[in-house]
Amino acid sequence: MKLTKLIEQIFKKYLPSPFTIAVLLTLTTMLLALLFTKPDAVSTVAYGEQILLSWKDGVWTKGLIEFAFQMMLILILGHVLVLSKPVSQIIVKITRYATSTATSAALVASTTMLVAFFNWGLGLIFGALMARKVAEHAQKRGVDINYPIIGAAGYTGLMVWHGGISGSAPIKINESGHIKGLMESVSSPELLDQIPDTINYGATVLSWWNLLIFFAVLLTVSGLFYFLGKRSKPTKFHLPEYEMYREVKAKDFSEKLDQSRWLAYGFGGIILLSFWLSYGGQVARLKITPNLINFFMLGLAIVLHGSFKSFTKAVGDSIGDISGILIQFPLYFGIMGIMKGTGMVALISGYFAAISTEVTMPILTFFSAGLVNIFVPSGGGQWIVQGPIVVESALQLGVPLPKAIMALAYGDQITNMLQPFWALPLLGITKLKAKEILPYTLLAMLVGTAVYLLGLLLLC
Repeated sequence: MKLTKLIEQIFKKYLPSPFTIAVLLTLTTMLLALLFTKPDAVSTVAYGEQILLSWKDGVWTKGLIEFAFQMMLILILGHVLVLSKPVSQIIVKITRYATSTATSAALVASTTMLVAFFNWGLGLIFGALMARKVAEHAQKRGVDINYPIIGAAGYTGLMVWHGGISGSAPIKINESGHIKGLMESVSSPELLDQIPDTINYGATVLSWWNLLIFFAVLLTVSGLFYFLGKRSKPTKFHLPEYEMYREVKAKDFSEKLDQSRWLAYGFGGIILLSFWLSYGGQVARLKITPNLINFFMLGLAIVLHGSFKSFTKAVGDSIGDISGILIQFPLYFGIMGIMKGTGMVALISGYFAAISTEVTMPILTFFSAGLVNIFVPSGGGQWIVQGPIVVESALQLGVPLPKAIMALAYGDQITNMLQPFWALPLLGITKLKAKEILPYTLLAMLVGTAVYLLGLLLLC
């Protein structure tokens, strides 16, 4: 545990806020572009102006702004679903099986990862509330448990999310023209011709090898937390009951409209009917897109909350969690603008291809994505910055694009167990501290890394 304490101290002392990191990365990219990509015939001042214009164009790229909004909705609507009465009741029922630290930790880890595979925002809050309710249940029943282990288990959804249905990279490459749009002005015409219009979920998230890797991670990490729970000592804690859902009696006509079940069910039903008519064929073809997921979750959330008042209150509670993420996206888009406009993507991917082979390229992608995630804790932002390099390198080396892109997704998600940025909502709900869960999430990261590397080497 001394190593985990050292890492925590380093993070606390030297790692600034994610927004500051995004700004520093922007300035660093500008400097690197000026030093390594400036043509001899162009003056430093003129090229500096070109870099700034490329940065501005990247910040306001229409397609990328749409992407940011889609990712924010995935998080918000996932959070809103967890706060609905039916999901809250399911969480409370599951906690009845939490009879010891070992069974509780394995239960929280497994259910959290299953939910996060469907939706990362849903899994993030589900895991936090599961951990909290398990602790409350143990407290009420007089069962001694190690609460930090339970809290760490509730964070494990973030080590499987990017390889799941709402993962930023898999979901965007399933959109028509996204990959080619990302690679325009980066790849040569010959390589652009090799890029497919879409890569659907049958080749990535729902491929047999990705599902097998996911279930291997699910079993080994759940087993790890069961083992940790068996060897743990109980901890002391006192928690008041966390209220997930509360009904308020309507006083006048306007409030009755806001709380009308029939109005909520009717409008939510219209959305779900429209969803089926619009996207039913796409679901059958495994063509899952951000708009498809968000439209379904919007209708489902309204129906499950049973009133507009409950739904909008949950939306308000959820928005606070994404404010820091939302403002970072334009900065990452600006970085991508610089890399495209100056040719840095081709330069870096050329070097990457030179030191890689068809076998080692996915492994190097995995580790580099894990490293980048520590400084850019946003899967969407990382895909925009690193995705073009991975695609370009894969095309040059003849590595299948689905394998290369999923290697990026695996690496990005695994170091969430080291980078506590996404744990902030969980820490707020559970009232635990990062230093209390970090020793256990680090062990989960090591186990998960071994499974992902074996999967990339043997299965893909």
